[in-house]
Amino acid sequence: MIKHIVMWNLKEEAAGATAAENGVKVKEMIEALNGKIAELKHVEVSVDVFEATQKWDLVLYSEFDSKEDLQAYAVHPLHQECVAFIKEVVSSRDAIDYVI
Repeated sequence: MIKHIVMWNLKEEAAGATAAENGVKVKEMIEALNGKIAELKHVEVSVDVFEATQKWDLVLYSEFDSKEDLQAYAVHPLHQECVAFIKEVVSSRDAIDYVI
């Protein structure tokens, strides 16, 4: 199983909304993908991040059966719609993928 974790910092204001508002929108958009992309086994997003070595505004945790499934998810049109919005509102990003 592949675990995929992404952390973002948000621009103070972007796309006509505050960072907090955009964080909620990103959370809702991504969590709405549950059940819509076959390769995506589980996804959750939090806007309540604390106790990190670096400040992050938003964190995503997701699971896939294989690296190929993660790659398929990455290019899926529904995911790409989320990516387009995220690129507008994010100031920095980091990610890690690992196998268990």
